[in-house]
Amino acid sequence: MAAIDAQEQLKDLNSTLTGIEAVLDLDGMRRGIAKLREESADPELWSDQDHAQQVTRRLSYLESEFSRVEGLRNRLDDLGVLFELAREEDDGEVLGEAESELGALRKDIQLLEVRTLMAGEYDAREALVTINAQAGGVDAADWAQQLQRMYLRWAERHGYATEIYDTSYAEEAGIKSTTFVVRAPYAYGTLRGEHGTHRLVRISPFDNQGRRQTSFAGLDVVPVVEQSDHIDIDESELRIDVYRSSGPGGQGVNTTDSAVRITHLPSGIVVSCQNERSQLQNRASAMGVLQAKLLERKRQEEADKMAELRGEGTSSWGTQIRNYVLHPYQIVKDLRTGVEAGNPSAVLDGDIDEFIEAEIRWMRQQESGTS
Repeated sequence: MAAIDAQEQLKDLNSTLTGIEAVLDLDGMRRGIAKLREESADPELWSDQDHAQQVTRRLSYLESEFSRVEGLRNRLDDLGVLFELAREEDDGEVLGEAESELGALRKDIQLLEVRTLMAGEYDAREALVTINAQAGGVDAADWAQQLQRMYLRWAERHGYATEIYDTSYAEEAGIKSTTFVVRAPYAYGTLRGEHGTHRLVRISPFDNQGRRQTSFAGLDVVPVVEQSDHIDIDESELRIDVYRSSGPGGQGVNTTDSAVRITHLPSGIVVSCQNERSQLQNRASAMGVLQAKLLERKRQEEADKMAELRGEGTSSWGTQIRNYVLHPYQIVKDLRTGVEAGNPSAVLDGDIDEFIEAEIRWMRQQESGTS
């Protein structure tokens, strides 16, 4: 790599990182960290468990983001010195090390740049994810469970806390549906492009003739509601059922009727929660899920109305978005961005950042009207 070429690339990366630092407002992040640290040191903080957890999660996120930006800036500065050293010493080994770090640094800065594209009204919120088995029988139920594991592994890779609210197990294998929350700032902005139908093609492990099977599972992603949200829910429009929690194969995991299912009669939305021992806690969690789904429904209706007034077609990502093919060849391909991966095993183990990054950029283009 010519010295002038390396200098130009370093200059471009410096410009990109400077823009990111401006958008993220590092001074504001410092003030936010200082304030949250002061709040977390208050002995009375844990008298309100929910608020305390919000404070500690927000502090952890800001500290991690600030450290991430600082680390990239330090790496960029060190890399300039490394290229200079390689040039002065005419050292091919050092030059190779610098070129390798340049590629890695470019990728890491691009990943951080994606964060600056999330400027939607609810993008900064935590995410509520629901997965439903669709067409494909027992294979679809198994596929839904594989998707649940994929997203939980993705969250684990990033150190994001998750909480499963409800899982409805299928009779033979897999799950009918599951709902879980990803507790991390910008989880909704990060995952909202995953909303839609995911298609799996493979040799069915449940077919004794070893035939190829196509299965479908639907993913729904909505932002977690906050106290500032105003969603009117008339109690008379709710049907509330309590039942006994169950595990795989219908096995009872709780000896009391603590699980709660809430049906919102006007919309037909059904939510349930069985992760807590207390019926009261499960009801509160289920109401939170219902509020989140009604909030997203209201937001989508408003967006559709505005698009109609402007004479635009509404954009929806609720159709088939990605194919996971395990036979006769192996590939995972996103139908919107064209991003593909030849290692489905890694993808199903949570390695989906490349797909998420591309779809965030794609959604930003769709929303801004650019091609």
